[in-house]
Amino acid sequence: MSDVDKTEIVKLTQRLLDSIAGADWETYRSLCDPSLSAFEPEARGHLVEGLAFHKFYFDLGTKGTPRSNTICSPHVRLLGPEVAVISYVRLVQHVDGSGTPQTASSEETRVWHRQEGRWQHVHFHRSANA
Repeated sequence: MSDVDKTEIVKLTQRLLDSIAGADWETYRSLCDPSLSAFEPEARGHLVEGLAFHKFYFDLGTKGTPRSNTICSPHVRLLGPEVAVISYVRLVQHVDGSGTPQTASSEETRVWHRQEGRWQHVHFHRSANA
């Protein structure tokens, strides 16, 4: 995989995380395959498939305080010309109800599949926030 391809995967992942932080459903939906699958803490150990589970959280909107996502130590691996996997630690900065800045972290792995010339997010696994 070229450095250009790796940079593109990191940028797409950052765009995806920014859409989550901003409750931007249209951007999130455009980056994800409709059959997206995921293991994440909110699913309580179950594999969730499709976008409906995720849309619920977007419909809640933002919590009124800004959020910032930082991708730390990204590792991108090409599994062929049309599949890429990115693993990283995600730092989420926000301000809690008392006005105190907080930072949470989680380990994430995301799978991207190039479909009809454009990358689509097809699967992720996210650890519980620490």
